Amino acid sequence: MSAFENHWEVGTDIGGTFTDIIAIRRDTAEARIAKVPSRPQAPVQAMLEAIEAVGLRKSEVKRFVHGTTRVTNAIVENRLPKVALVATEGFADVLEIARYRRRDLYRLDIAPKSPPLVPPERCFGLAERLDHEGRVLKALEEAEIERLLAWLKETGVQSVAVALLHAYANPVHEKMLGERLKDVVAHVSLSHEVNPEAREYERTSATVFNAAAMPIAVEYLSELEQRLPIGPGLQVFHSAGAMVPISAVKRRPLVMAMSGPAAGVSASVSIARQLGASRMLTFDMGGTTTDVCLIVDGQAEMTDGRMLGDKPLRQPMLAVHSIGAGGGSIVRNGPGGLAVGPESAGSEPGPACYGRGGTEPTITDANAVLGYLNPETKLGDRIGIDIAAAKRVIEPIARALGLSLTETALGIIKVANATMARALRRVTVERGIDGRDCTLLAFGGGGPMHAAGLADLYGIAEVVVPSASSAFSALGCLTADFSFLQQQTLRAALDGIDFARVSERIEALTADASAPLLANGVAKAEIQVELVALMRYAAQNDAIPVPFVLPLDFARLKLDFLARHHALFGYATGEPCVIESVRVQARRPSTTVVSRPATAARAESRDTRSCSFDGVHEIATAIIDRAALTETVSGPAIIEDAWSTVVVPPGWQAKPDTAGNLFLTRGAA
Repeated sequence: MSAFENHWEVGTDIGGTFTDIIAIRRDTAEARIAKVPSRPQAPVQAMLEAIEAVGLRKSEVKRFVHGTTRVTNAIVENRLPKVALVATEGFADVLEIARYRRRDLYRLDIAPKSPPLVPPERCFGLAERLDHEGRVLKALEEAEIERLLAWLKETGVQSVAVALLHAYANPVHEKMLGERLKDVVAHVSLSHEVNPEAREYERTSATVFNAAAMPIAVEYLSELEQRLPIGPGLQVFHSAGAMVPISAVKRRPLVMAMSGPAAGVSASVSIARQLGASRMLTFDMGGTTTDVCLIVDGQAEMTDGRMLGDKPLRQPMLAVHSIGAGGGSIVRNGPGGLAVGPESAGSEPGPACYGRGGTEPTITDANAVLGYLNPETKLGDRIGIDIAAAKRVIEPIARALGLSLTETALGIIKVANATMARALRRVTVERGIDGRDCTLLAFGGGGPMHAAGLADLYGIAEVVVPSASSAFSALGCLTADFSFLQQQTLRAALDGIDFARVSERIEALTADASAPLLANGVAKAEIQVELVALMRYAAQNDAIPVPFVLPLDFARLKLDFLARHHALFGYATGEPCVIESVRVQARRPSTTVVSRPATAARAESRDTRSCSFDGVHEIATAIIDRAALTETVSGPAIIEDAWSTVVVPPGWQAKPDTAGNLFLTRGAA
């Protein structure tokens, strides 16, 4: 037996309210789960506390993978350090020009666009020029580099974004600057590394975001390396749905954006394949946000980027749609009636029912008032449930509406479910999918409580609550493949395509994507390569993904593109088509084996509790220990373990399988 066989692999997900952890022993597949309060100002300390919470010493941990929204939160909350931008002369104002679209079409009292990411005084126009195919039109001269270095010393910034015109086609000038700038500033972000694609504004925006995130990521990850010194076993989950080594993340911290939600989707893909579900909707309701994603035929939808605020974050990532409606989302009674989020009580102080000084009503408080939360339990072994405090903060809203506490709490849940239903429509109806044909996979702290109500509202017939649902994203960190992804603009018309040029580009991208894995000890023979062409008609603007294999069959590729286009938009034509970009993902499949996670014993409580549901108030509801459940249960019922609560309303039933998953369906057994 290897010296490492009895060591543990650990996955953690740093949420807005809790840090979840799941630890798996390598030789026996034993799994342990825990939950500790998050520490926004000391995330590394929270992760170390989570390791202690599952009864492990740091020396027992061989591999540690975590997902986090730390970088995303810094961007959204505008807590980014100062960055300088170096662009081609004449294009230094690309961020200020941006795209001509208003933030709000009907609000004339606010500026059409928010201020640029980098103010004009920190933008530098460099005398150099390439054409769209990467040919040098004006060489970068030494005198120009010296002028830039002198200017940077005057600005005093520690982070620089370099986004030169058409650098995605030929990075020669950016590489020259990268070498010269590394001795002048602490952090240099080069656009051909961050987003080697056309669309000048989006590429520049992503490069600036990456540059701004570098000081945050390097400090945070360096502390993690120091306090948990396990070398290559220390990994980060990235937003494309796999894990990457820390060394690669320090150069491209933007890959951490949305890494926490992506980990949950990664675990969901495994469940979808195990259950044979052709269409599945993930429903991850945490303390701060709710994240949803569509899985079709065992593959999660991918996107080329998303908007953070009104700024583009362009890079390949799982198509997770997030809304500010989590368990800690604050409830307001405004001119338009009840509204939830996007403001959150977070982990400090948290919802009022946590008894930590919260004074604002939240969705979790409404669930507590309705009787869904066990007042005799402690979340994360530390946080109790104070029903009286929840009633106190909801009472002013009830009084203003002229309703009872129960009616008000039910109204809050209805508004929250309606908000989340809109998110489901974004990833189904807007992509040509009938969401009513999907299975809803509910996880996160609040997902299983709201799943049946949301399914009723949306018309979904089946809900699955997976084993380890409260730490499902942390589980996804461990069960995902070890992977890295590269995507680059190609612009090759299929008619008369230069086969040698395309093949050379694919080989180079494959080498770049494989390099981080090889550097971390993965044998070349273990690496699998997945290829995707981003294709469009010649006159179109946006491309759609079409998988392919080598050797490249262009006739087959065109047929696949036409079929995909018809499936998405209802038509396909014989017009010329173009390969806009190529995406290459190098991966080593996961070898982590997980036994059914042991569900910690819930706090002893009564067999029934008074709960309220839509149309049925104050009804005696069966309280069932999830670990002991072996047969079908009809609602109303509350199924509990130490960290999660599954609500089975009247008219629904729950049935477990041998793997610990719960299946919720309407009607008779």
